[in-house]
Amino acid sequence: MTDGLITVFGGTGFLGRAIVRELLEAGHGVRIAARTPRWPDNVADGDPLSLVSADIRDEASVTQALVGASGAVNAVSLYVESRRLTFDTIHVEGAERVARLAREASITRLVHISGIGVDEQSSSRYVSARARGEAAVLSAFPKATLLRPSVLFGPGDAFLSTLEKLTRLPAIPLFGHGETRLQPVHVKDVARAVEKVMGPRPPAWRLFELGGENVMRYRDILSLVMAHLRREHPLVPVPWPVWRVLTTLLSPLPSPPLTHDQLVLMAQDNIVNPQVGTFTDLGIIPHSLRESLPGCLVVD
Repeated sequence: MTDGLITVFGGTGFLGRAIVRELLEAGHGVRIAARTPRWPDNVADGDPLSLVSADIRDEASVTQALVGASGAVNAVSLYVESRRLTFDTIHVEGAERVARLAREASITRLVHISGIGVDEQSSSRYVSARARGEAAVLSAFPKATLLRPSVLFGPGDAFLSTLEKLTRLPAIPLFGHGETRLQPVHVKDVARAVEKVMGPRPPAWRLFELGGENVMRYRDILSLVMAHLRREHPLVPVPWPVWRVLTTLLSPLPSPPLTHDQLVLMAQDNIVNPQVGTFTDLGIIPHSLRESLPGCLVVD
């Protein structure tokens, strides 16, 4: 077994790329496992990095991706279902497969990326699948570490990029009155958390909820983004029933701009539970959203 080699499933995604870079900088050998693996833009000569084609729906490719590794990270995610790809396929069956085959391969450390707010009883198929996926992972690999980040942000993200597009409208619609509380977390901080778990002194906690420096209302985040971009537009409350009708009307589209699952997430606070492990337990001081905006959104 190659000491220190870590396989990162989903290593080409937004979070996966950050995890790969953080692990490399910490001196780990890294194997990127993805359906279509590709070299990172910032790879340097001599980086102990390799690629392997793997699909977490396929046992043989997952097994091959784990050969010779001592650790594994599952950062694969799906945010919108299709007829051919469901939340259960990725977040439950795929997650269980990675965990089970990791245990069979004598992997010593497994990190599974989930999300704050998971709930098996949720009306959101996404949220429910995430919760059932966590249970399946722990059943297959009891010593796995679960990381639940809040809303991710960083250069090239989906969160701030979407808000930037909204600020181009003459009036910005709010979900309800925009009172939902979020704790946006920088993608690099979550990647650092993965590296800490994979480090020489792993933490005692097996469950972490990871949020940024500040808890903010959705409307205040929008105001902050507008101020940074020097765009000032009115914020218009839109009742939740109107949004529910809208998501129903949009659901037949191949790539709807808003889904029922996303609406459910926006209807509940997305903040850290202090009763589980947090960045504090990992010795990490998370980035501030306000101070990070210049590096994430360019002012016209």
